[in-house]
Parts: sequence; structure tokens; C-alpha cells
Amino acid sequence: MAFAFSLPSLPKRYQPAAISALYVIGLSPGVWYFYLAATGGLGFNPVKEFEHLLGTWALRFLCIGLVVTPLRDLFNVNLIAYRRALGLIAFYYVLAHFAVYIILDRGLVFSSILSDILKRPYIMFGMAALVMLIPLALTSNRWSIRRLGSRWNTLHKLSYFILIAGVLHFVLARKSLTLEPVFYLSVMFILLGYRAIRPVIMARKRARKATMSSRNATR
Repeated sequence: MAFAFSLPSLPKRYQPAAISALYVIGLSPGVWYFYLAATGGLGFNPVKEFEHLLGTWALRFLCIGLVVTPLRDLFNVNLIAYRRALGLIAFYYVLAHFAVYIILDRGLVFSSILSDILKRPYIMFGMAALVMLIPLALTSNRWSIRRLGSRWNTLHKLSYFILIAGVLHFVLARKSLTLEPVFYLSVMFILLGYRAIRPVIMARKRARKATMSSRNATR
């Protein structure tokens, strides 16, 4: 059941500036961690710590991007204009996470990278998430939306599979179910559960609107 209140939306003329600010704010942690890694501020193993922090922020933005639709459906908080930016920020973090892994961690030794992928299931899940993110990032523009039509929505449902792969990558990499992995597992199950029941919720919303419209028409 949707709540009856709604928050005011930012006027459209301010949205481009707000989206630009979102990119700046969203990517700032990555820039800060790069500075810390370069200046010895990330402890005795800066490469691994930098790699981990980038991956964590990627997962955070994946989750935030998937929360946009439930917020609109259930609370009438419309942040759809920012969903594309959230998804791209997540992609940039995943790409940076991968780049640190292959360049700084593995030194571009591809035999070592391949061996690592085959030996460690969590790296397989991470690679799968990256591969699925690439077509979403490439089609996150208005031209692709017009060109693909309804197929665009179908393609971007991959985001749920990306979330599953990302969470499994994170949890298996941590090797223990501490509070942080449990938190992301819980978020994943909530978002997937909502996706499963969303058709029912939206059908009820449409039925309520139709009933209200018909009552207003008969007054």
C-alpha cells in the first residue's frame, strides 16, 4: 500500500545542476581514497584496501539505484531523474575496482588473473557483474532509450542480476558473515522481494486510482 503523501520534486531547470552535483559528491570518496593510497594513508596494504573500498562504494550505489523505484511506488518520492547517474557512478566504481585489481594487484599478469578467476568463485561473480554492467552503462542515454524502446527496460532488468552477483562477490570475498555482509544480503533480499511483489502492488494502485476517478466523476 502506497503512502498518501509526496515530497515536492526539484524543478526541472535545476535538475542538470543537481545531477552534476550528484556525480561530484558520488565520486568524491573514490578520489579521496586514491589520494590516501598514494600518500600512504591506507595502512600496510594500500592496494588491497583501495580495491576493497572502491568495491564497497560500487555496491552501495548499486543498492541506492535500485531503491529509487520502491521509493516512488511506496512513498511518492520521485528520484527517477537521478537513477541513471546513480547507475553510472556504480559502474565507474566497479570499473575502478577492476582496474586496481588487474593493474596494481595483479600487475597485468594475465595468467595470474585467469588463474585467480578460475580458483576463486567470488572473483567469477565480480567479473559477471562487470560484464553485465557494460551494456547497461553503454545504453544509459536518451538515444539508446529511443532506439531500443521496450527492449531497453528488459535489458536494464539485468540490474537485479548484477546486484546478486555483486553481493555474492562481496560476501564471499569477506569469508565470514559479519554485520556488513549480512546488511547487504538483507538489502538484496528486500529489493528482490519487492521486485517479485511489485506487479501486485502496482495493480492495486491502479485499481484504487480508477475507483477514485470513477467516484469523482459521479459527484
